[in-house]
Amino acid sequence: MARLSRQFYEGDTVEIARQRLGRYLVRVYKGQPLVCRIVETEAYVGRMDKACHAYNYRRTPRTEPLFGPPGHAYIYLIYGMYACLNFVTEPKGEPSAVLLRGLEPLYGTEQMAQLRFGRSLAELNTYQRKNFLNGPGKCCKALSLDRNFNQEDLLGDRLYLCTSPTDAGLPEIFTPSYAIGTGRRIGIDYAEEAVDFPWRFWLEKKG
Repeated sequence: MARLSRQFYEGDTVEIARQRLGRYLVRVYKGQPLVCRIVETEAYVGRMDKACHAYNYRRTPRTEPLFGPPGHAYIYLIYGMYACLNFVTEPKGEPSAVLLRGLEPLYGTEQMAQLRFGRSLAELNTYQRKNFLNGPGKCCKALSLDRNFNQEDLLGDRLYLCTSPTDAGLPEIFTPSYAIGTGRRIGIDYAEEAVDFPWRFWLEKKG
């Protein structure tokens, strides 16, 4: 099955965050592919970004994955309990990553509903449907991703990105026309001038 190759993670992090929009994230859970379209990302660049965990090349056991080869997962916890998935970017030694902020579920949605809420898709209320995968912790919970996936190779068999559902052995799906929104990142009020970097990107359906 085709995956995005290592070279797709080696370039400029901000541009990669934009380019990953509309790509497909595949999580193989108990033999079943859970497939989502990426609809929101944020870029973090350690060499000059005070919002990045590895700002100014701060190297700790926690940030070590950011210094590793591109095309691997960096998963950390917020509030000590919610996992957040990042895609490590740029050459080895340059600590940068793209944070996954939002997904659109496409295949395996029933399983994702069970993982996220412990109930079937039909049982979800309006609020739960609206807030299904619109945050990094929500995405990880729905895909059963935790710290065990930290440093996971994104060219492997459990978690990877691709350009089409057919790359995961699934039927092609209609892709609506999108525009790309750009704005400030969320939840980084401590980051001084980096607060204003327009490094959050999201898909907006046209029409």
